[in-house]
Amino acid sequence: MRLQSTSERIAFFVMLLAALAIALLPVQRLEEFGLDVGFHYDKLNHATAFVVLTFVGGLGWPERKANLILFLVLVDAAIEVLQGTALIRRDFDGLDFAADCIGIACGLAAVSCASSLVGRAT
Repeated sequence: MRLQSTSERIAFFVMLLAALAIALLPVQRLEEFGLDVGFHYDKLNHATAFVVLTFVGGLGWPERKANLILFLVLVDAAIEVLQGTALIRRDFDGLDFAADCIGIACGLAAVSCASSLVGRAT
């Protein structure tokens, strides 16, 4: 394993924890902490988070992209289910799930392009 893979893996887990915190904290808590991150269009926030997670995860585990995709889809589904609970008091929204899946696909395309460019440069 390269040192670069290690740093990318650490970055992936830090970003995953941040995304989970933002996705699973009740809106009132986010406002208390002054967290208003992202775009004003919710679906773009969802897609962007999963583009970045997929891109960084794909760099960290280039040989395990299928496992990464499965993991992120399961995380995505779990977030949506948990957001629909009374404990978190957010909305379950199938369109959020779809936006996240589109983000995963775009992140996968981006990491493939980046890998291809790096391969050509070396």
